Amino acid sequence: MAATFAAAPSASIKPLLGEFIRAHRERLSPEQAGLPRGLRRRARGLRREEVAALCDISPTWLTWIEQGRALSLSVGTLSRLAVALALTGAERAYLFELAALRDPEAPGDAHAARDAAFHSTLADAVGKIRSPAYVLDAAWDAVAWNRPAAALFDTWLGKASASRNLLNYMFLDPHARRLVDDWPGRSRRLVAEFRADRSASLQEPPTREQVSALRLASPAFDELWRQQDVLEREGGERVFDHPTQGRVVYRQLTLRVAHSPQHKLVMLI
Repeated sequence: MAATFAAAPSASIKPLLGEFIRAHRERLSPEQAGLPRGLRRRARGLRREEVAALCDISPTWLTWIEQGRALSLSVGTLSRLAVALALTGAERAYLFELAALRDPEAPGDAHAARDAAFHSTLADAVGKIRSPAYVLDAAWDAVAWNRPAAALFDTWLGKASASRNLLNYMFLDPHARRLVDDWPGRSRRLVAEFRADRSASLQEPPTREQVSALRLASPAFDELWRQQDVLEREGGERVFDHPTQGRVVYRQLTLRVAHSPQHKLVMLI
């Protein structure tokens, strides 16, 4: 039995990974794993040999993993372990996080975007907020917003816009430069926040294509992107010079959606 190796968890993470796998092996019954119980079982849960066979790895290799001695782990091995141990979605995500590997079966941005029921729930929730509020996905497309947000960002969320993307609005819509107070400072910060937000996927085709298209369309974005600034997204005062509402001042609060962390709820309160 062989496993392909992909990455090595850090020395401080290896024991945590091994303890997690061992604990879930010991709590899983043979029946839950689709195995016969047998007449005599001294070990709690599944034996290492049983889990190893389910994962197509050697018992020795599984022992090393549980002891924190494995030099490297593959995505395939972790995926098979997650299935064999009947891990929940949250447990599987934690397993891959401990191993510092990307789960190939994690729900992607496109999957979330296709989930009409999920977006409907977001829209209902945002609609109950009295102040301007909207939800951004991983690409910073607005997928839900309320009436106050549509009134404030008229040409982005209020009218039939060709793009609901926040970066496209900021850099390609001339109305944004007039609406957003200190547009140079805010645009610089947005680019730095987007780079930090998408740091793990900057080389993935969707993000590369998005950034390349915007760099070609906006010299201002291109200049800021080349500066390589990175900032965490944070709240603070937001000032707008609205054509009908006049000068309005808000404080921004950004929250991650619990079961879909690639979505961000932005509230101006």
